[in-house]
Amino acid sequence: MADELEREAELRIPFVEEALAWLRGLLLEGGCGPDTADRLLDVGCGPGVFTALLARTFPQAEVVAVDGEPGLLERARDRAAREDVAGNVTTQEAQLPDEFGALGDADLIWTSNVIHHIGDQQAALDALAGSVRPGGLLVVVERGLSPRFLPRDIGMGRPGLLARLEAANEERYTAMREALPGHTPCVEDWPAMLARAGLVPAGTRTFLTDLPAPLEAGARGHLYDRLQRSRDTLGEWLTPDDTSVLNALLDDEAPTGILHRSDAFYLTATTVHAGRR
Repeated sequence: MADELEREAELRIPFVEEALAWLRGLLLEGGCGPDTADRLLDVGCGPGVFTALLARTFPQAEVVAVDGEPGLLERARDRAAREDVAGNVTTQEAQLPDEFGALGDADLIWTSNVIHHIGDQQAALDALAGSVRPGGLLVVVERGLSPRFLPRDIGMGRPGLLARLEAANEERYTAMREALPGHTPCVEDWPAMLARAGLVPAGTRTFLTDLPAPLEAGARGHLYDRLQRSRDTLGEWLTPDDTSVLNALLDDEAPTGILHRSDAFYLTATTVHAGRR
């Protein structure tokens, strides 16, 4: 799973670079200059791809990679070393939401696709907002537009496979949320939720990741991972025909498989919300 997380994060590096340039400007507007911020948190850092980008964007700051998995924190340290930013990257193991209070304060808290894994999303934002220094930012990356990476008609099965996979994934997502400890339904209006957490909404922006065909091997590897995960986790929501098509797309030797198709591309939109203390 760590390899899959790293491949996916690497595809999104261009959007994160754009987002961090925007956030540097927001810090300056709030009186917490981007060159004076001295502590940043990457909460739910995974393998540390975005941690390294934060460290490169804010070279004067301590960037703390926070995760509950020691193996992922080790990968984050290794990546920081490979990218020559180990001098300002530290790691902190924390089980969320129980250990939000142990994170300490920061000028910028970045959290990407983490809050939706916590039963009470508003309580999670409240806890994180309490760690933001005056003038600083809490940044929440959640949702956007689901990836598109194949034509509507791929020459196998009924056209519209990706739309059906997206609908099935929404059902799985809802079931996942409802099974979380302390699950609390809420309207996922992120700027309003940041405001309820005591922050001033500082802006929302959406960034495209647009990789046209033909895709390079790393992107194809991510699509293979994604399709395999869909087949393995969405079974109860898929028709036998769609499952058969997924099997064909996962045939790593067939020309119709995702690793070889000339029509495979990658297009997605990621939304970033910021709130200021």
